[in-house]
Amino acid sequence: MQFSRPLFCKSSPCWIVVAALAILAPRAAQAEALLLVEADTGKVLQADNATYPWYPASVTKLMTAYVTLKAVKDGRITLDTLLTVSPVAASQSPSKMGFRPGIQVTVDNALKMMLVKSANDMAVVLAEGVGGSIDGFSAQMNQTAQRLGMTQSSYVNPNGLPADGQITSARDLAILARAIIRDLPEYEYFVHIPSIRYGRRVTQNFNKLIGRYPGADGFKTGFICASGYNLVASATRNGKRLIAVVLGASSGQMRAVRAAQLLERGFANNQLAWLRPSLGTVENLVPIDASPPNLRDEMCGGKRKRPASDEDEDTVASNAGGESAVAFYTAGLQPPMAKPSELLAAEPAASEPIPVYTGPTKTGAALIAAVAADSEQQTTRKGRSRVAAKKPGTAAEPKTAARPAGPKHANVKPDSAVKPAEKPVAATDRPVAKPAKPKDAAKPAKPAPKSTEAKPAASRS
Repeated sequence: MQFSRPLFCKSSPCWIVVAALAILAPRAAQAEALLLVEADTGKVLQADNATYPWYPASVTKLMTAYVTLKAVKDGRITLDTLLTVSPVAASQSPSKMGFRPGIQVTVDNALKMMLVKSANDMAVVLAEGVGGSIDGFSAQMNQTAQRLGMTQSSYVNPNGLPADGQITSARDLAILARAIIRDLPEYEYFVHIPSIRYGRRVTQNFNKLIGRYPGADGFKTGFICASGYNLVASATRNGKRLIAVVLGASSGQMRAVRAAQLLERGFANNQLAWLRPSLGTVENLVPIDASPPNLRDEMCGGKRKRPASDEDEDTVASNAGGESAVAFYTAGLQPPMAKPSELLAAEPAASEPIPVYTGPTKTGAALIAAVAADSEQQTTRKGRSRVAAKKPGTAAEPKTAARPAGPKHANVKPDSAVKPAEKPVAATDRPVAKPAKPKDAAKPAKPAPKSTEAKPAASRS
């Protein structure tokens, strides 16, 4: 970025402004699209690759929610309408609730499960209930996109699982977020529920800003290998609401950090706004005619094997100095807030999970009974799975071998499966080696463990 009169900046405040603008100058993102807009006016505050086509992943569910809630608002269905889980819905890939075909849920509960847990099966339940089929609902999604001016978006399914023709852009997602705020204010609470409870299972919203970033109040996350980690987020501070869109981040943590950085710049930037060139409104951003980038190799290649799910536990190191420097300059030399990476690494603010359940709408004692029944079902299923695990062939040996791994290594399942095979061998070799104390007897005892250890290593490869 070049400045026309740098030689006339003799005072230190002038140089501080120059430095701040240099930090804030939009940078071409590598494999990332970033966009920040004002919710009420649509004014663009920052745009990097904002009109580049992108695979939406589960942020698709924002359009699914919009079409469904418009049907509720127009009186075609109600939040209490019962929908049935079909075999097609039950067959969807995770994340999902995992209900069997024939189970019924209300529109209200399906929306909560879809938007908080990012349940792919609930997205199909809603699509079939509102549009009659996935294809019928996708047609409604595309009609809605055209009506809203989302000219870069096309939909073929309601959940964002990988499919040819499922495309959007940061520009279009910001337009959709503004439409939800503008057209459905009475139902907007669906996009900022901190957590849900189904039976005994509590699921936190995958949007890490909710409950952590001050003023965060929406929207939705998404991830597939081809798209990277996506996030549409909003926050309100001092009556000003901003919408941030991040596409193609490297992890669930990083997409939240990127969004927090965008929002923080937007809130702190008022004093320097007059120095920045106008970027116009989000609707006036010019679309780029290109194919969406495919980030599969970068996100899921090699050892980075991930499911097509929002359930991400990655963390990232803090941006050494970068975050606080931006906050320092843009806040008019005010003390900086905590770094976004530190805010988002903390536990979310305490909140009571919203109960979700199967069957018709319930309140009071009936609701308590429904939640208890779902808890009982979960307990029964766990009991059955444990009984199945104790069938012939699973003697006490694997049990005792599995105990040393314990909760500390519960997340290293592939290795724990090898350890039971190694320990019995080591146990049988030691008694043989002990009686043979002479040197001649000790030598043949040593090669034996080496040969037994080589077998598990070969099986791993």
